[in-house]
Amino acid sequence: MKSSVFPSLKNYKLKYLPYDLFSGIIVAAITIPISMGYAQVCGLPAVYGLYGAVFPTLFFAMLSSSPQLVFGVDAAPCAIVGGLIASLGITAGSQEAITIIPAITLFAGIWLMLLYFLKAGRLVNFVSVPVMGGFISGIAVTIIMMQFPKLIGGTVGEGEFIELSMAIYTAFKNPNWLSFAMGLGTVVIITLSRKFVPKFPMAVVMMVLGAVSTTVFNVQDYGVKLLDHINSGLPNFSLPNIDYTQLNHIIGTSITIAIVIFAETLLAENNFAMKNDYKIDDNREILAFSIANVVSAFTGGVPINGSVSRTVMSEQFGGKSQLVSVVSGFSMIFVLLFCTDLISWLPVPVLTGIVISALISVIEFDIAKRLIKTSRVDAVIFFSAFFGVLLLGTIYGVIIGTVLSFVAVILRAVNPQRTFLGVIPDREGFFNLKRNMKALPIKGVLLYRFSGNLFFANISIFQEDIESHITDDTKAVIVQARGITHIDITAADRLGIIYRNLQKRGIRFYITEHIGAVNDLLRQYGLGYLIDEQVCKRQAVRALEDCGIYPPYVTTHCQKDEFDTKNIELANRELHEYEWAYGKDAEKMMNSAVTEIISDIKYNKEMSISADELGRAANISVGKNTVIEDEILMRLEMHIEDISKATDKSEEELVTEIEKRREKIRKHIKKYHLSSYAALNNHRDLLMQNIKESDPQLYKIIMDANIKNRHKSKHAKEKNRNSK
Repeated sequence: MKSSVFPSLKNYKLKYLPYDLFSGIIVAAITIPISMGYAQVCGLPAVYGLYGAVFPTLFFAMLSSSPQLVFGVDAAPCAIVGGLIASLGITAGSQEAITIIPAITLFAGIWLMLLYFLKAGRLVNFVSVPVMGGFISGIAVTIIMMQFPKLIGGTVGEGEFIELSMAIYTAFKNPNWLSFAMGLGTVVIITLSRKFVPKFPMAVVMMVLGAVSTTVFNVQDYGVKLLDHINSGLPNFSLPNIDYTQLNHIIGTSITIAIVIFAETLLAENNFAMKNDYKIDDNREILAFSIANVVSAFTGGVPINGSVSRTVMSEQFGGKSQLVSVVSGFSMIFVLLFCTDLISWLPVPVLTGIVISALISVIEFDIAKRLIKTSRVDAVIFFSAFFGVLLLGTIYGVIIGTVLSFVAVILRAVNPQRTFLGVIPDREGFFNLKRNMKALPIKGVLLYRFSGNLFFANISIFQEDIESHITDDTKAVIVQARGITHIDITAADRLGIIYRNLQKRGIRFYITEHIGAVNDLLRQYGLGYLIDEQVCKRQAVRALEDCGIYPPYVTTHCQKDEFDTKNIELANRELHEYEWAYGKDAEKMMNSAVTEIISDIKYNKEMSISADELGRAANISVGKNTVIEDEILMRLEMHIEDISKATDKSEEELVTEIEKRREKIRKHIKKYHLSSYAALNNHRDLLMQNIKESDPQLYKIIMDANIKNRHKSKHAKEKNRNSK
């Protein structure tokens, strides 16, 4: 095992120290109300929550590979234990509760140790970003709802969404409006400060103001709750007593808690690791979870879990390592020994507001927005995990999200990316007909790309795609099978049927560009005749040659009017890479770039309309691509009248500047991209012909500018030659 103690401090930098010290003190301050509250939810006296923030936290910090996760008393395990205590009729805070809860914690640590030896950490790799985001967001909202009644003067909520909603409703029946104003004000102030002064420790300021409100204004006299008074002193270490009459409840509950700690904490750790660009050792983390819970059991404490809210608080104040947890642990020792009286000065609603404001920043709004825009399937997975946690609990949320992720993988395998291909005149290779507006089908050939393995669940889609696109003119069907690395027996048998059916219709069938292992599978399935009869080809080009089709390929052309209106500005030019990047939005993106440049010119009338300025504007809009820049300049010429009106330059002057820039571009292309030069000239000729027919005056201006520029260039060369 790598570095057995404090692996997260490897390569520690001294400049981190002030941030870690400050963050550790803040985390300790926030831990006081959270730990005390959750210990009471669990069924123990409040002081046991503080015990859970000392030695278990220190042992976790020594073993964890995560540089930032804070481990301590948290919502989910305490809620599960509290539910068991209530169902067994055990009075919260009683000696019976003080006996049974450490036993549950001990067994939870033992189950986690078993997961460590089973190397269960790899299971987290099967949880996708949508599941992780929905899970974390669901936990954050659940804890916010648990804490919310405390803002109004009530007690912490228990259960899931319905029970928590009822607890909030009940709290509003008898509210303390001063308490609510203090708590809500804390949330608003900290949230706004995070936006406008993110580095300022507003949480500390609010805690100080809370203590001032108690000592100066006596808000407790108006019904505002303060933290309970606790006795000073550190916890005693002892072996938990196991009540064998309750052993079945202890074991059953501890298994559930171990799974919750494992899933919730590992997911949270990986979420923070992904966002902050570092790696953790998942299996080592399980060991750290186990040891921390065993230590908690020996101090009579509750099950310990990763705390999202305190981790976020540490991150907000610049915490960089597990030194934050060490400082927090020793701060709690100092508090338990010397400052227990000061704890009772802190108003509950203020500290609750600090916790809620931290949790709001945990909710993955950004991921949700991105998924809604880009992938409905992943958005459904995100919200399923979110509502699963919120409505059913942590475990069910993870299970629902993970199951849906596997379903999504299956659906994508069943319905993979596939398309029909064609060629672009004067270009090598085959191009997606939908994504490349200039691509045209090869006459008499159905060229089909299937980007996935062929198996029983998708072979029907494969067959239907081909058969539905065959026409009376089709002479050959060629499958470009680069994405096919495996074929099952069902798909293999169907390929044989497709081959024979097409053969009867006089249509040749080919499978090309697949890996050699697919041929081995075909022979094993008894379809070796497909190889013998030259159905399988290494390249699609060889299949075309087998059909007697050679480049330049004869294509199925568009109607003339369609070509004139859709493709006149896209023909014969080296823009297929731009089209590949933006697909059907390529034309829109190009026009948007032109509109943006014209808008900038109109807005800033003093903007220099020089060749370099226009070139720079074009580059800013579309990236450093000389061919695309030339296209931008061509389109700017089409709007030359608008640009002239927005500036003090005539159309002739503007065109002259644009043509200067274009000449530089064309020389560059001719020198470095000779293959693009002819295509660029062809496109230029087409565009000029179009301008000549639609706007003769502009055509004359452009031609005059070209002649003038050539004269200037010739004169400059002669002058330079004479000077030499």
